[in-house]
Amino acid sequence: MPSSHRTPKKPLDRWILTDPLFEGIRRKARSLLRGSRGSHDWDHTERVLHLCLRIGRREKADLGILRLAAVLHDIGRPDEDRTNGKICHSVAGAALARRILEKRGVPPEVVERIAHCIETHRFRNKAVPATKEAKILFDSDKLDSIGAVGIGRAFLFAGEVGARLHNKDRDIAKTKPYTKEDTAYREYMVKLRWVKARMFTREGRRIAQERHAFMVGFFDRLDREIDGAL
Repeated sequence: MPSSHRTPKKPLDRWILTDPLFEGIRRKARSLLRGSRGSHDWDHTERVLHLCLRIGRREKADLGILRLAAVLHDIGRPDEDRTNGKICHSVAGAALARRILEKRGVPPEVVERIAHCIETHRFRNKAVPATKEAKILFDSDKLDSIGAVGIGRAFLFAGEVGARLHNKDRDIAKTKPYTKEDTAYREYMVKLRWVKARMFTREGRRIAQERHAFMVGFFDRLDREIDGAL
């Protein structure tokens, strides 16, 4: 593991949780997400923040690092949406977060720990979370993509890109993102049904079990209703 990703012997919570610093960065992150799509808006960021703190307490993680990583984790999303996925929001977001944190005098080792969390939080990414905080951010972000909230977000995104309501008869392997066939069901088949198995933390796995079961039941019922079986 790179030295910059090792958890320091002394936690940085007391310094990094200074309210003026956090609130300033929080306001900056919120401003960058103003006008973003509903599926990845500030409400999503706040839900991820709450999950991060909940799981972070259970896992005895550095809540200061987590708090900043959570509010900054999706600031690259507008670039990804603008380019229909050509720009990776986790990479772009980490680069932007570095500039924001450095400008505010955050120590380099803290900047890198936060940037690592952001770089590795994406499901469709080869970068693997190497720290406790990065694993918690990954789990929290993915938990918000399953269960009742996750289903709602999947349909929100499908509406944002002009997709159909349902396309269970389509060969998902032949469909593309950001098209009419990028339905909530496609997202379920390509990503959401695999989320439960990707959790890193014990608490993440526990929460994922129930959310996954609810989601599977929903899409099973959707199939039956589409066919007029219910």
